[in-house]
Amino acid sequence: KWAHDAELRFKVEARRNRALGLWAAEKKGLSGEAAEEFVGSVIAADFQEAGDEDVFRKLRGELDASVSDAAIRDKMRECLAAAVASVTGK
Repeated sequence: KWAHDAELRFKVEARRNRALGLWAAEKKGLSGEAAEEFVGSVIAADFQEAGDEDVFRKLRGELDASVSDAAIRDKMRECLAAAVASVTGK
């Protein structure tokens, strides 16, 4: 059960981070290969430490001041809910 839960958590976080990366890439005006490279950097940021703050810091550092901290955190919650629904079918 623990291994299954860990695998589900990994899948959910990976999908959330991909969606966040795509959102932020769009905000930055990136497309194509540049956007995919940026998405990869957002996914990689999640491996720096436990929790979500490493991803938040990555996004905060990449996005300009027109995107508020609250908007980033709201998008993180939105992408997490969508990822959970996608992985669990709920």
